[in-house]
Amino acid sequence: MSADFRTAGPHLLVIIGASGDLAQRKLFPALYDLLTGEEELSRSRILGVGTRDIGDGGLRRMTVDALTEAGKVRQKAARWCEDRLHYLALGPPPGDYAALAARASEIERDAGLDGNRVFYLATPPSFFPDAIRGIGETGLKSAPGWVRLVVEKPFGRDLESARTLNELVHRYFDEPQIFRIDHYLGKETVQNLLVFRFANMAFESLWNRDKIAAVEITMAENLGVEGRARYYERAGALRDIVQNHLAQVLALTAMEAPPVFSGNFIRDEKVKVLRSILPIEPGAVVFGQYGRGTIGGAPAPAYREEPGVSPDSAAETYAALRLRIDNWRWHGVPFFLRTGKRLARRLTRIVITFHRPPGCMFVPFSSWTIHSNRLVVTLQPNEGFHIMFEIKEPGDEMHLRTESLRFRYADVFGRLPEAYETLVRDILAGDQTLFVRADEVETAWQLLAPILAAPPEVHTYQAGTWGPSEADALPAGEGYSWSNPPEI
Repeated sequence: MSADFRTAGPHLLVIIGASGDLAQRKLFPALYDLLTGEEELSRSRILGVGTRDIGDGGLRRMTVDALTEAGKVRQKAARWCEDRLHYLALGPPPGDYAALAARASEIERDAGLDGNRVFYLATPPSFFPDAIRGIGETGLKSAPGWVRLVVEKPFGRDLESARTLNELVHRYFDEPQIFRIDHYLGKETVQNLLVFRFANMAFESLWNRDKIAAVEITMAENLGVEGRARYYERAGALRDIVQNHLAQVLALTAMEAPPVFSGNFIRDEKVKVLRSILPIEPGAVVFGQYGRGTIGGAPAPAYREEPGVSPDSAAETYAALRLRIDNWRWHGVPFFLRTGKRLARRLTRIVITFHRPPGCMFVPFSSWTIHSNRLVVTLQPNEGFHIMFEIKEPGDEMHLRTESLRFRYADVFGRLPEAYETLVRDILAGDQTLFVRADEVETAWQLLAPILAAPPEVHTYQAGTWGPSEADALPAGEGYSWSNPPEI
């Protein structure tokens, strides 16, 4: 799905927030892997921007440490940083973007670049508007080459703020220049959903209401807020995961085949899915917040005991929803979505449950003893697929047993690229297939607007479990249950 980033040509990548956790842990290792050894990009440069006055040397030392921690050879990483990395202290918001424009032009002139520029906003969302206005009003986007703007999630915190941010971005940039990142879309297994569905007729012919009884999508984390309490207190699980990651995976799972496998055609089909979701009923949403518990044999604190969390916080660390997509393919099929922190294990997967046979011919068994076939798509960890099916155990008597066929990416391909490697590659190539369009963002926020306006009660669940017991009612009301490992 990804384009050839080498067609991008030499460029200047401006990372606003270059000393932050995202840039150091994700962006710089990805850039190192992508740009090292590529002759076509040997003149490319990276200009890190921040509020601290650390100079070129400070950013280079910090980045060498980050690359070494990511497994790169320290000596080679040091040479790479010396050759490519520059730094500018922008000052406190709104920042001196005229100085940034002058510094960018200076680096381009010294490196013989053609004016191709990427502006990557690796900052907290509160910095986005100042950065966008600064870039737009100081001539930074008026370079002679191509210019692209990359915006990290969350893109807004509700429908109104997302629309306002879209209006601001579109004041200075056209939609083909804008790359809204949802890093889940960079995972190979997420991308392969479309190949799995549309390149294998054995599965696509089953991918509808006639054969599928229910769909479950789980994004579970066994970690807590991990120093992100200030953000999480304002966001919660619905904004942090459901509006973007879960909505995107849902759309890829349920979309129709695009006429062409690229860019806007794929995004058109994803928007159609989001627009086809019926209004979410108040009783179809369950919120939770983790209390004390045990994970991996070690005690885990309650959310309200985490550093920076209010002792009476009502932020949800768990959200579960039941959705219905009102179109020809999915009419009547329930979709169950859930995400949470401090759950039993780290796991992201899609479970497709097929209809059971209408009757049972295997006397004396009745139909309830025949389990539904299931297709499990594991997105992380141990990425792969497995199919659950019924067989007869050897012997004279008729005993049925559930077995599975498995495929794991690691067994065939070894290490999979990190999501940011794929996404940065596509940014440089100008391929927007894996990025979120303005109408996608707004449609997802519109879907969740009633829940944000009247959030449900927040139930407590024990850390190390699969969430509040109240969430069990969502699938139970349709005759199903959550497929918690090691069940399948």
